[in-house]
Amino acid sequence: MSTAPGTDLVLQERRDGVLTVTINRPAQKNAVNHTVAVQLAAAMDLLDADPELSVGVLTGAGGVFSAGMDLKAFAKGELPVIAGRGFGGFTRAEVRKPLIAAVEGWALGGGFEMVLACDLIVAAEDARFGLPEVTRGLVATEGGLIRLPRSLPQHVAARVLLTGEPLTAAEAKQFGLVNELAPPGTALDAAREMAGRVARNAPLALGAVKDVLRGTQTLSLSDAFARQDELTGGLATSEDAREGVLAFAEKRAPVWRGR
Repeated sequence: MSTAPGTDLVLQERRDGVLTVTINRPAQKNAVNHTVAVQLAAAMDLLDADPELSVGVLTGAGGVFSAGMDLKAFAKGELPVIAGRGFGGFTRAEVRKPLIAAVEGWALGGGFEMVLACDLIVAAEDARFGLPEVTRGLVATEGGLIRLPRSLPQHVAARVLLTGEPLTAAEAKQFGLVNELAPPGTALDAAREMAGRVARNAPLALGAVKDVLRGTQTLSLSDAFARQDELTGGLATSEDAREGVLAFAEKRAPVWRGR
């Protein structure tokens, strides 16, 4: 596992088209300071820019995903945000390739908001998710207020946001927020296995799925179809589409070219 440039606070590991990104501040419960945000932003840029990478997995070291903002750094005037990209360098960014959260232990505040910015979520059975901002006179402005009600039933999201009380992994799975549960200590392995199932698919198609999911949710049905057709219009004539059909006919694994 390699370190992000200039620091060991974010680790990167490449394997079979999957980039695993690990917040590496276990003594601080992987709280996010500005340096972590910068390095996470760089990791997301690498994921999108490298044609050999298809999927990202985001996790935390030491059995905790992230306790959110580093309050000690905040007290010194340091913000864990990147202009135009949000908390952790990506809660407001448009990461084009699929991103999977692998959650052990707690994902609190901005940590939970980073999870919500991912496309898929794998959680240990004893994981906990929380947005305690209201207990400190704040609100979850880096995705909690917007993404959580889109991922949970309205009244369940309201309970989490208004009480500041945590959501268990079992509850998150029950309501469809978490895709898969894993025994404690194995969330990363399960997330990597899921990433492998995603990474074997065509890069252009994966990007198109993300674009449509991101770009049509607030549109009317007719406008959503129009936007979908705009985003996916070239797929049917792409080299990858031809390769997919040919590979199926020849009963072999496809060799994607990303074009």
